[in-house]
Amino acid sequence: MKNPLKKTLIILGAIIGALALAVAIYLAYVMLSYYRLEDNLPLEIEQPLNGQEPPVLDAQASPELTVVAANLGFGAYGPDFDFFMDGGTGSVAENASYATQNIRGSAQAIEGMHPDFILFQEVDVDGTRSHHVDEYALLRESFPAFASVFAQNYDSTFLAWPLTSPHGANQAGMVTFSEFAMHDALRRSLPISDSLSKFLDLDRCYSISRIPTSAGADLVLFNVHLSAYGADAAIMEAQRTMLFQDMQQERAAGNYVIAGGDFNHDMIGISNEVYGNQTDTDASWAKPFSFESVPAGFTIAAKAQIDAGTFASAATCRDAGRPYDGTNDRWVMDAFIYSDNVTCLQQETLDLDFAYSDHNPVFMRFSLIPNT
Repeated sequence: MKNPLKKTLIILGAIIGALALAVAIYLAYVMLSYYRLEDNLPLEIEQPLNGQEPPVLDAQASPELTVVAANLGFGAYGPDFDFFMDGGTGSVAENASYATQNIRGSAQAIEGMHPDFILFQEVDVDGTRSHHVDEYALLRESFPAFASVFAQNYDSTFLAWPLTSPHGANQAGMVTFSEFAMHDALRRSLPISDSLSKFLDLDRCYSISRIPTSAGADLVLFNVHLSAYGADAAIMEAQRTMLFQDMQQERAAGNYVIAGGDFNHDMIGISNEVYGNQTDTDASWAKPFSFESVPAGFTIAAKAQIDAGTFASAATCRDAGRPYDGTNDRWVMDAFIYSDNVTCLQQETLDLDFAYSDHNPVFMRFSLIPNT
């Protein structure tokens, strides 16, 4: 008669061995499937759905313009949503209808601002986490008179975590909309970590979209989504350096320059104080932006208001480590940086109380100073 303990140990060993092999195969799959898009990648400009050709921007005929930046949180972040990478448990939208509702809710609120330009981040085109809703298509339907550009910054293999509700395989990016004609768009690949964290992070980048003006100079829009989650300080510095070098180059060429989006830093430096956060700056992942790194001739709109004592906006981002109840830590992370030939007339958060995303949109009304 066989020893039952020995038989049990053999079966247990086989199970453990099979699990170890499955994990090894999965890790190999994740690593071998990883890729990054090339730098300086030309982007396709999609013409408006209404079939009308967008007009050339005439700064004299349009003395006041509006740009909006909004991180849509891939349609999952209603008030009840928390995210596993922020300390919560959620990883996917409740269902496809919920993701659609959130995208359309954000778009409708932004449409009410009558924007001329919109910079979206975290827009899924095909994702497990958003139930394969093409959110870019939804946005194009919401803004049928706008030209648009999509820049991919996420194309992950199947992330089998959390085990009970895997984040899955996701393709997403940033979208720039313009009511005026765009004649060129480019994707720049940002420096990212070479550590294992790169398999969880986005393929960080920014897009550059050129809007010609009747004055001859271009309005150059940078759609930005910088690294978060405790990325190495050297990587953060390299990302800022690259972005600012490109912005300075455009300004030196006589163009108007605006960078907007999710900078993943406290863009006023004192959000903890302004919003009464429970987590102090040292313990928080949301660190103050390196304000000293901003080149001469450029201004962070919200920080300028803080310095002038005129800042009175709602936060643009909430802590997603737990559902939103109005007491979560909050920060200003979505912002605009503009060149000295742009006049900021108004900069403010569109306070939606985080109804559709863990970010509130932010807008800036501005005018262009004629080149002399």
